[in-house]
Amino acid sequence: MNRSKLRENIFKLLYTAEFQEKEEMPQQMSLYFTYSDDNDEDEEVTVSEKDQTYMEEKYHHVTEHIPEIDEMLNRTSEGWKTTRMGKVDLAILRLAVYEMKFDEDVPVGVAINEAVELAKRFGRDQSPSFINGILGKLAREEDEK
Repeated sequence: MNRSKLRENIFKLLYTAEFQEKEEMPQQMSLYFTYSDDNDEDEEVTVSEKDQTYMEEKYHHVTEHIPEIDEMLNRTSEGWKTTRMGKVDLAILRLAVYEMKFDEDVPVGVAINEAVELAKRFGRDQSPSFINGILGKLAREEDEK
């Protein structure tokens, strides 16, 4: 899988976690890696062990940093707290902020562009500009430091 597809799957796992108990996520992840929602037939699909490990590790890294990420989002997004944000937008933002602030392998511009692309595919009409605005402001704040 390419990086964009891996990122999309991590976003989907983060989104799924919004509706599951934390204890249920290992089972949900196992099911996710066995059956793809891109597959209309409920047939088993194969995710390489390397890709699965990458997605699981990145998912766990993001979830470990959610308190810090949400604090950054709440500080940056004027008039919008994470508790008011749509679940799709929030999952995209959390992944992007993790990549911008904690993942040295992902350039800031790539994290922002990929987040906007996910927002175009999965978010509401306003999602791409909303996400771009918040992430752009975060990036500018970082540049000013």
